[in-house]
Amino acid sequence: MIKFTRSDIGAAVIIISALGLAVFSVRGDAVTTDESPHITAGYSYLTQKDMRFNPEHPPLIKDLAALPLLFQKINLDTEHYSWKNDVNGQWAAGSHFFYESGNNPDQIAFAARVMVMALFVLLCWLVYWWGREKYGAGGGLLALALTAFSPNIIAQGRYVTTDVGAALAFVMALYFFVKFINQPSKKHLVYAGLAFGVAQLMKFSLILLVPLFIFTGLAYWLVSKKISFSKIILYLVAIFTIGYLLVWPVYQFHVWNYPMERQKQDTEFTLRSYPFRPAAEAVLWLADQPLLRPYAQYSLGLLMVFQRAGGGNTTYFMGEVSSTSWKSYFPAVYVLKEPIPVLILVFLTTLLAMQKTVLGIIKKRNPGEWIKNNFTEFVWLTFIIFYWATSINGNLNIGLRHVLPTFPFIYLLTAGQIKKRLGNKSLLTIALVFWLVIETVATYPYYLAYFNELAGGPANGYKYVADSNLDWGQDLRRLTRYVDKNGIDKIKLDYFGGGNPQYYLGNKYEKLDAGDTNQRHGWLAVSATLLQGGRAVATKGFDQNTTYYRWLDKYEPVTKIGYSIFVYRLD
Repeated sequence: MIKFTRSDIGAAVIIISALGLAVFSVRGDAVTTDESPHITAGYSYLTQKDMRFNPEHPPLIKDLAALPLLFQKINLDTEHYSWKNDVNGQWAAGSHFFYESGNNPDQIAFAARVMVMALFVLLCWLVYWWGREKYGAGGGLLALALTAFSPNIIAQGRYVTTDVGAALAFVMALYFFVKFINQPSKKHLVYAGLAFGVAQLMKFSLILLVPLFIFTGLAYWLVSKKISFSKIILYLVAIFTIGYLLVWPVYQFHVWNYPMERQKQDTEFTLRSYPFRPAAEAVLWLADQPLLRPYAQYSLGLLMVFQRAGGGNTTYFMGEVSSTSWKSYFPAVYVLKEPIPVLILVFLTTLLAMQKTVLGIIKKRNPGEWIKNNFTEFVWLTFIIFYWATSINGNLNIGLRHVLPTFPFIYLLTAGQIKKRLGNKSLLTIALVFWLVIETVATYPYYLAYFNELAGGPANGYKYVADSNLDWGQDLRRLTRYVDKNGIDKIKLDYFGGGNPQYYLGNKYEKLDAGDTNQRHGWLAVSATLLQGGRAVATKGFDQNTTYYRWLDKYEPVTKIGYSIFVYRLD
């Protein structure tokens, strides 16, 4: 019989409360930008066993999201040009699937989101479980509260994207890896390998586990004197082998009905401009081998991610627009979007760690001893530093969500320092957690648009960043309700997102062209991402127009729909 402790019951209450906020807040959200291709791709995988859509992300999260759709009457048009003729025609396919095939987009989206919210629940529980193992019930509950009531994690934990799934995969993979290193056994080795394999099926950023496992595993060998070099290498090879053996059958299912010639043609077209040709040629060779085709599709996605990370993305940041990255982007957005009580806790515990742990290591001049005795914390800290350094030095600045996988580890380390230095009943900690909970509840239902008081709250977030930090098209249905409630007969809209304005607004919708002076009258609405991108300063080397909406600067919006759509009434 399973026995639940009082802390387990407390954890369940926290998770259910956070899940309630996620479920009810997302019911009014339109399909967001990335959900359209992800959900469409997932449904095509399960029904067609063909992975021609969205190969740049592994299939597992999309598969899980699509499972509830198998119990609905849904039409997937395999005669559409996006399926028959396009190479990775995911965007056209997503629009057609949701809005032109007789399907109910809101019903489909909510059913798919339920499965991602299940991953959010698993993430919360695993953070609690690991925190309790390390720091007792109080430490586990604190780490859980910081995770479950994070407005940024709730925001992403409601959408069919890969970020919360990636966070779960990192926590799970590192949990079993550390468990194996601390308690080597065949069982723990298999668990570590399987967890690594599942991680590779969640998001391609999980490839970072390879250098992370190697670095931390070798560090343990250097300091512990409990294991030989040959054994640690053998263990690492075994973990990676088990993991990639798991990748094969999953990808085999996804290329089962993907014609071999079509796979080769799609792969060749996609990698035609890949700069490192030996890698591209290797993938093309794999695609021509019947037994290795699954690894070709996996490797194709990996190379696509590398190429996109290097190529950059057009982004608005603090009044500028660029297709390359800013080194300050992720640190600045973290400070603006992480709740202030959490920033205080992280800053306080960092000071405590510097004072006690770092100074202690310097005095003893033996960092190896600390690593040996605190291997779990060493792995967490290494992961955070490694992941943030990779993100800051990368060329893709489209949202805080890209460093979201580090948040659970930041919270676990914070909880550990609080437990060690201040104790479970610190009034300061209780007050800050209470502040966090109140602020997160007050943000309902606009979690994607959350910004803290340093940014001036959600109402001012658009001044700093847009895209998935604020505006992913989630407020289109709310705009429709506003138009209906106010009796607006016609509205010109420039929309950014995965929704379809024509579907929701019908004849009331007119596409707004920013450069058309004849449209500058009546009701207008503009998504924040497009608005800010059109009244910014272009960075050096960016040669696209960034002034097309400056004519709107002299007007004040009548309202902002969910902080992401600006509505104007021009005479």
